[in-house]
Amino acid sequence: MPTATLPHPPAALSLSELMAQAQALQQAGQPEAAAALYQRWLAEAPDAPLRHAALFNLGTLLSTLQREPEAEAAYREALTLLPDFPHALLNLGHVLERRGAHEEGLALWQRVIDTGAAADLRVHAYNNRGRLLETLRRFPEAEHNLHQSLLLQPRQPDVVQHYVHLRQKQCKWPVHAPVGEVTPNQLLTGTSLLAMMSASDDPALQLMAAQRFCYEKVPKPPAVALHGLMPPRSGRIKVGYLSGDLHTHAVGLLIPELLELHDRSRFEVFGFCWTPESNTPQRKRLLAALDHHVRLAGVDDETAAKLIAQAGIDVLVDLQGLTSGARPAILGWRAAPVQVSYLGLPGTSALHGVDWILADRFVMPPELLPYCTEKPIYLPHCYQVSDRQREVADKPVRATYGLPEEAFVFCSFNNNFKFTQSVFQCWMRILHAVPNSVIWLLADNDTARENMLREADAAGVARERLVFAPRVAPAEYLARFPLADLVLDTFPYNAGTTASDALWMGVPIVTLSGRSYISRMAGSLLTAVGLPDLVTETLADYEKLAITLGRQPARVASYKRYLAEQGRSSPLFDLPQLVRDIEAEFERLALAHR
Repeated sequence: MPTATLPHPPAALSLSELMAQAQALQQAGQPEAAAALYQRWLAEAPDAPLRHAALFNLGTLLSTLQREPEAEAAYREALTLLPDFPHALLNLGHVLERRGAHEEGLALWQRVIDTGAAADLRVHAYNNRGRLLETLRRFPEAEHNLHQSLLLQPRQPDVVQHYVHLRQKQCKWPVHAPVGEVTPNQLLTGTSLLAMMSASDDPALQLMAAQRFCYEKVPKPPAVALHGLMPPRSGRIKVGYLSGDLHTHAVGLLIPELLELHDRSRFEVFGFCWTPESNTPQRKRLLAALDHHVRLAGVDDETAAKLIAQAGIDVLVDLQGLTSGARPAILGWRAAPVQVSYLGLPGTSALHGVDWILADRFVMPPELLPYCTEKPIYLPHCYQVSDRQREVADKPVRATYGLPEEAFVFCSFNNNFKFTQSVFQCWMRILHAVPNSVIWLLADNDTARENMLREADAAGVARERLVFAPRVAPAEYLARFPLADLVLDTFPYNAGTTASDALWMGVPIVTLSGRSYISRMAGSLLTAVGLPDLVTETLADYEKLAITLGRQPARVASYKRYLAEQGRSSPLFDLPQLVRDIEAEFERLALAHR
């Protein structure tokens, strides 16, 4: 594009004329020239009225151009002229956040609130604070700011989404607590898919949450499928795995053997990922298991889809769905003729372009199909792969974690946002009914811990019967499982990777299976490992079974012996066969499209 001649405005040029000329340059694709125009005007008219507004506009332009130090200087100069200029305070806060000056950014946004700016600007400031404080894991402060934002402006679905999930993370029940004029319907329909999976096993509500996200956040897919514009596919079946979680993450911990065991005489394995680079052993192992690794970090979605299509991928496996950090728009381009959802999102995504989901007949029964936009690819035994080579540290003793030596130890190492009030109250009743028992829980954050202790107080359970485990490295986390007697599963968001870990380490699980894919995960694993009698279908039966086992430690010991002697040789952990089953389905679908 030819470079426009830079105007030479006189010092008396009005701000509106300056803005019009700068806008014209921006529309011509010359933002650098627009920034230079502002800088010249500011140099030639040092005493012009509304100089602070010109400095603000310059700061915005410089931020867009990623010239952050200059943008910061422009905003700061604007604030010397008008100290409570709310727009400059807001934007400067963003610049400071990006360079890691979090406290200063939070303070600037608080100034917008304290100086009584217009309501919409205070809403913006509250939302900025809430978002950053959540990132910093300062959950109570984050929740307070989002609460204040919703009092000012109730119709904010994105804010409702974070508000609800923040309450889940803190075990602050009920999670759908009223906020000013926010209606119960707005709280429900504003709940994110992940939060909905933790709150309700109603598959219709989960489908609604997924569809809302896709409608609001995912660009409309193009009419023409990219894979149809590519040359015909031939040779080995090319399978591509799409993810930003190929590292020490629940998905990254499950899939190494899947990648390693693919039959290279029939399959060629690609990884398309935007995972942050690291030198961790898990990351190195995952990359070593790929035939081709294509980095998508910094690559826009359309270009990413073209890279996948140009590679001639037959089957594209999406390992993220709508989870944090996902890039669902890539799938809308239909870069591969067969696109499959797996592991990352245990449920329907409602994404255009994702036609299949790997499942088994337990986790995805016929009555669930009307609520899933994907068709099931049924595997014979269990949908979930795992890793038989996971590293395990030396087994610790109970005293290491503050566990009573002679007590019966129930445990749940699931993330705290999966805990619901109804299940937690059930756990307290189980403790009441099983003398000399404790429950061993993950200590995810201090607020969640205190809220759980208060719930125990209300149930008349002594606080010392709740033992909190810190987060530890994966090898140590696995090694401590056998210190527990029985795992109590969460509902409706069942344990997935955590259930696999427990069974691999020889610890039985009592689960409650519901109506959704995610609420049937642990039941699928227990069925495949040969312990279907530990699967229940009502909360009352779940509670009754847990109490029975807690009072019969010899029966629990027999389950442990079974898992030690036969669990690892069960279909659940027969990874070579599971990979062959997956390959057979991928080959069938790929050849049908060829």
